[in-house]
Amino acid sequence: MTINIYDIANDLEKGIRETEQFTNLKQAYADVNADPEAKVKFDRFREVQVTIQEKQMSGQEIDEETIDLAQEVAEEVQNNKAIVQLMEREQAMSLIINDLNRIIMTPLQELYDVKEN
Repeated sequence: MTINIYDIANDLEKGIRETEQFTNLKQAYADVNADPEAKVKFDRFREVQVTIQEKQMSGQEIDEETIDLAQEVAEEVQNNKAIVQLMEREQAMSLIINDLNRIIMTPLQELYDVKEN
């Protein structure tokens, strides 16, 4: 019997969309986008995150100016209830994704963890 792994992956994707965690995340994101002040702060936060990630991936050092900006933006978003709720819901969704990744990687982990006698 041949299994189409991509059909299974597509079913998983649909299942993720139906989880309570994804529904809550989607609503929290809509709430942030509906609040002009929260949206501006969140967009700025994401821009700083992307800048830092790009620097890290290219091997560049993160300068003091970028660190200071990141701290300033982090403080701003921590004072916004809508953004805090969005971040909490992102964390809940991240737990699911991490669990799924662990499950998906189990066959490889088992393969390489086999001890020879």
